[in-house]
Amino acid sequence: MPKYIIEREISGAGSLTPQDLQAISQKSCNVLNHMGPRIQWLESYVTDDKVYCIYIAPDEATIRAHAEQGGFPAQRVSRIKSVIDPTTAEQN
Repeated sequence: MPKYIIEREISGAGSLTPQDLQAISQKSCNVLNHMGPRIQWLESYVTDDKVYCIYIAPDEATIRAHAEQGGFPAQRVSRIKSVIDPTTAEQN
C-alpha cells in the first residue's frame, strides 16, 4: 500500500503542550478507527509551524477524507516514492 507524507500548517505547532498533542492524537485515532484498517498513521514530526505526518493509505483521497473528518489541515499530500538512509550509500 502507498505511503504518504502530509504537510499540515499549524501556527505555533512547536509550542503545543503534551496535553494538546495527546488530544490531537486521540482525535486522529478516533477518526482512523471509524475509517477502518485501510488507512494507518505511522508517525508525525512537529516543527515550529508545521506538522509532517506519515500515513499508509490506498490513495490521496483517503488521506484527505481523514483530514476533513478530523478537522485537520492538509495543505500538501505527497506520495512517497522511495525511502533512503545512510545504508543506501553502501555497496552490496
